[in-house]
Amino acid sequence: MSAVTFTETGDAAGVPFTVADLERTPDDGRRYELLDGTLVVSPRPAIAHQRVGFRLAYALEAACPDGLIVVPEPAVQISRRTELAPDIVVARADQSHGMKFTEPPLLVVEVRSPSTALIDLNRKKSTYEKFGVPSYWIVDPDPERPELTVFELREGHYAVEAKTTQTITLERPFPVTIALAGFRATSASGPAGWPQG
Repeated sequence: MSAVTFTETGDAAGVPFTVADLERTPDDGRRYELLDGTLVVSPRPAIAHQRVGFRLAYALEAACPDGLIVVPEPAVQISRRTELAPDIVVARADQSHGMKFTEPPLLVVEVRSPSTALIDLNRKKSTYEKFGVPSYWIVDPDPERPELTVFELREGHYAVEAKTTQTITLERPFPVTIALAGFRATSASGPAGWPQG
């Protein structure tokens, strides 16, 4: 399956979607996002995608200091014509009011899917960059060789900080060690701090 985009609303052809239109989409298990007025509909993520996202959120949560929060699959409203649903967000606790984030979180993580890989690497990356999200991570959930690409905002533009399939310690948004070997489909141990047994 692949992501499908619609460039017309139910009301009039050629009229960009708004966040208000997005809020009327059905709760049917698909992921609905809005990019510059274009509705992007993605299928439910595969199990490998969900497993990697859960394990990464768990590793982030285990290292998360007081005053910050780790939130899986939140809505991030960037404008009235752009609202995204990343796999994981790290934000200040005082940003957690209402139904969605409306200020730049400290970290946004997207776990790549075949249907969204180009959108994650191009349009979403550009959107988060312009919104001022300091850290953007993309995880390739390859079952045998998961890979993490870390982008850091420098002078208004993302620069690749790291790209690895190995264990890595990062300092932003807080010190955390990510053991990518624990994200493999064959790994029973999971990331550092993962419950055993």
